[in-house]
Amino acid sequence: MERAAAPPVHTPDGGGPSTDAASTVAGLQRKLAARDKVIAVLKKRVTARDDSAASPLATLQQNVALGKIVAMKTRELSEERHELQRALTELGRTQAALLQAQKMESVGQLAAGIAHEINTPAQYVRDNVAFVRKGMDAVDEVLAAALAVIDTARGRGGLEAPVEAFEAAVRRTRFDFLRSQMPEALDQSLEGLERISTIVGAMKRFSHPSAGVKERVDLRPLVETAVTVARNEWKYLAELETDFAGDVPEVCCLRDEIGQVLLNLVVNAAHAIADSLVPGERDKGRIAISLRRFGDRHVDIRVADDGPGIPEAIRTRVFDPFFTTKPVGKGTGQGLAMAYSTVVEKHGGALFFETADGAAAGTTFVVRLPIEAAGVGS
Repeated sequence: MERAAAPPVHTPDGGGPSTDAASTVAGLQRKLAARDKVIAVLKKRVTARDDSAASPLATLQQNVALGKIVAMKTRELSEERHELQRALTELGRTQAALLQAQKMESVGQLAAGIAHEINTPAQYVRDNVAFVRKGMDAVDEVLAAALAVIDTARGRGGLEAPVEAFEAAVRRTRFDFLRSQMPEALDQSLEGLERISTIVGAMKRFSHPSAGVKERVDLRPLVETAVTVARNEWKYLAELETDFAGDVPEVCCLRDEIGQVLLNLVVNAAHAIADSLVPGERDKGRIAISLRRFGDRHVDIRVADDGPGIPEAIRTRVFDPFFTTKPVGKGTGQGLAMAYSTVVEKHGGALFFETADGAAAGTTFVVRLPIEAAGVGS
């Protein structure tokens, strides 16, 4: 698949999930700068006064007045610094709350699919168990007939009637079919239960918070978890394959937040492919996820799809908060903006894409993470 050169990492312009908090902080910073200038001017007046132009008493009075003003302005500056600190703290809390809300939104969007994923194996487990239960009734009937033959043989009586009854029971209950199918039914039941366990385990791992503490994480199971959680989004639209290099080390990161980034990218890839499918011509696309080292200090996670690519007109807006090409009610436009914030600002990494125009030109999103802790929260 031919790709265009990767554009530079795009930093979202203003606005976004924390607009009010950010505006408050910016306003406070402007006030602090103005206060600093006023105090500097006052101090300059004190030190640069012309002693010869005023009497000692007037000079003393002027100094006292200026001293009071400086003291007042200093108190105001201190209060505003405290207010700024409170605003910054609140901004951090708001960002954390928005990230959790975005995660819950993703879980909510996927809930119906996950319910379907769990219900399907559960359904055939129930059907197979019911089948085995009915089969056991037939087995009991055949065994009863066989025991009757044995009892007759023990009594040294005639065997023709019991044998005929035994053969009739075998035919009536399709005993040979049951013997061949019951083990397969039980195997499918076990497989279904295993799939349910996998899905539930993936959801637990995905939803478990990392409490804002970076830890060493094996990215392979993290990718597999995101793929499992998003399975109902892509399984009808694409074939998905993973390719993990053997030399990829553990990465020090916020596990649940990087998991959220991967989930967003997989779902976006599936939705992009959906826009390029044509019944009878192109029934399924392809998603490829790879893990590779990048140099000595980074690991690349690449999520590639063979969808229609990103039009040139909107490429510079992809990471902007609230920007989305999806219909109203289908997307908030926060997924990639939050992913950018997580990868770039919190981990000191890079998030960019490679794309080209065309029916199946495709797009590859690259998450480049430092192996060692970097960025906010290290």
